[in-house]
Amino acid sequence: MAAPPMALSCSPVSEAAGPSAAAAFPALRRGRVDTLQVNLGYRCNQSCSHCHVNAGPTRTEMMASDTLALVPEVLQARGIGTLDLTGGAPELHPGFRDLVVQARALGVTVIDRCNLTILSEPGQEDLGAFLADQGVTVVASLPCYSAANVDQQRGDGVFARSITGLQQLNRLGYGAEGSGLKLDLVYNPQGPSLPPPQAALEADYKRELAEHFGIRFNRLYTITNMPIQRFAAVLRQQGQLEGYMDVLRASHNPANLAQVMCRSTVSVDWQGFLYDCDFNQMLGMPMPGLDGGDGGRSPRRHLRQLLEHDPSNEPIAVADHCFGCTAGAGSSCGGALSS
Repeated sequence: MAAPPMALSCSPVSEAAGPSAAAAFPALRRGRVDTLQVNLGYRCNQSCSHCHVNAGPTRTEMMASDTLALVPEVLQARGIGTLDLTGGAPELHPGFRDLVVQARALGVTVIDRCNLTILSEPGQEDLGAFLADQGVTVVASLPCYSAANVDQQRGDGVFARSITGLQQLNRLGYGAEGSGLKLDLVYNPQGPSLPPPQAALEADYKRELAEHFGIRFNRLYTITNMPIQRFAAVLRQQGQLEGYMDVLRASHNPANLAQVMCRSTVSVDWQGFLYDCDFNQMLGMPMPGLDGGDGGRSPRRHLRQLLEHDPSNEPIAVADHCFGCTAGAGSSCGGALSS
């Protein structure tokens, strides 16, 4: 598949055609849960302009040890095969490594959503080796293969540190054929536009990163920027929020509904409360259904309830921001949903 004309600048797509902007997002129900996505806290060594979590170095919210201890129990009780660790920078949580070891001992696939610069933070010099030893899948943020574009979105010097991190992971075997160590990259647009076609952009990334830096990786995921939190605030200040929402609504592709991540994933916040996805979590939209185990005083459900309750086939909380997951080729933490 040939690259689109603007792909070499990591350019997004702004065209849209589809249903009326007034259309409501369709109702959804969850299937079987095969992934537990856990936010270990909002502390991060970066403050990215698109971050829907508003993470940064000054955030102090971190998952308590008793809540963290529930995660392996739930994985085992519900037969969940994948643990997806996110933040902030999940690696900054003091219990991150113990949790990884416990999950891997259960035979669970562990995904670390890594910003790459964390690999060169003081005290994290052995992080890459730890991830490799445990066979952790690394999903790494790299919003472009251009230094100027990455630094504009993530801060001066981030691109160079990201390249160094990728080269370190490659030396450990990540991305090498037959190594079993998966290294996937994540692209997101610079602003209020849809990402370009995933397959074509992946080919561009592989060519450019190999030619200029000797870097190899497995897959590229394209993710649509969600109109919430820090990114929404920027769009609102620029008078672009409503226009972006119109693009997302008009680009809605019903075929993507069968594959959106909320249908197979439960999201857990740093306090242990449950949500249908990471985006609902940031908007304070709890998973509907059972109360929070306190006699109905709290509408939020907690991780401990999954020890006894299977959330399969339950309704999913949806709102207008969900159009970000179904627009165009679709978008999730696993990238585009359709070609």
